[in-house]
Amino acid sequence: MKVLANDGISKSGILALEKGGFEVITTKVAQEQVANFVNENNVDVVLVRSATKVRKDIIDACPGLKIIGRGGVGMDNIDVDYAKSKGIHVINTPASSSESVAELVFGHLFSGVRFLHDSNRNMPLEGDSNFDGLKKAYANGTELRGKTLGIVGIGRIGQATAKMALGLGMKVIAADSFIPQVDVKVEFFDGQSITTTIVSQSLESLFKEADFITLHVPAQDGYIIGEKELAIMKDGVGIVNCARGGVIDEVSLVKALDSGKVAFAGLDVFESEPKPEMAILMHTKISLTPHIGAATGEAQDRIGTELASQIISLLS
Repeated sequence: MKVLANDGISKSGILALEKGGFEVITTKVAQEQVANFVNENNVDVVLVRSATKVRKDIIDACPGLKIIGRGGVGMDNIDVDYAKSKGIHVINTPASSSESVAELVFGHLFSGVRFLHDSNRNMPLEGDSNFDGLKKAYANGTELRGKTLGIVGIGRIGQATAKMALGLGMKVIAADSFIPQVDVKVEFFDGQSITTTIVSQSLESLFKEADFITLHVPAQDGYIIGEKELAIMKDGVGIVNCARGGVIDEVSLVKALDSGKVAFAGLDVFESEPKPEMAILMHTKISLTPHIGAATGEAQDRIGTELASQIISLLS
């Protein structure tokens, strides 16, 4: 059987699939050519990340397709229900990238509270001529310890983020429509651990109470954070989105950054991805990454081997 890993797969995933008797194709096929390639090469399994879309047109055009796999959590680039209605298995790897995404959230938080994103732009330009000026510009940093982190969506990634926040000495609050409460276990290097219970509260109360807000939700029909929500937040709030583009109204966010209502934002995903708006890209108060939440070697190894395990289990 043949597997097309159109957005790539880790070496460990390839080896696991080959050991299971599968041929793995890692050729990058253009979106409009995916259906033809699948049919011409008798591909049984298509694996994607976030780049390739598997919509109704591809599903209808590829009657031999047995599995569609998503390396990661969100499956908004796959017509999941339609695929299942055609007897196609749809799989993903919801737990594999949690720690990597959570660490990136804190990369953005640390960058925001200590101005690292802006300092790293300006030090190469002015570090030798305006050292004291830059030192003064970046002198009003903020500690995360003792502050309140509001987590919107307390699923696997939200919980991984909560563990890191608790380890830093932050207060953690959460809002989640589907998880009323969750026990979060923080494990230490020596085998010891502590467990705390986080009870979901309303979005409105979270927005009013949090010093920093991080989003961990799937793609939405509308904004979770828009002008109205920004207005009720604390002055000087920091906002991070490593989830999905389109859950924050970027126009309202820029206005709030310009007014000082929002101190900084950290964005890994964007409304107009893969071509983010220039107002976002050039803003001095936004820490930016190009949708790399799960892009660590460790996460990709876990994703590859987990996908391989599921495929082998379903088709062997």
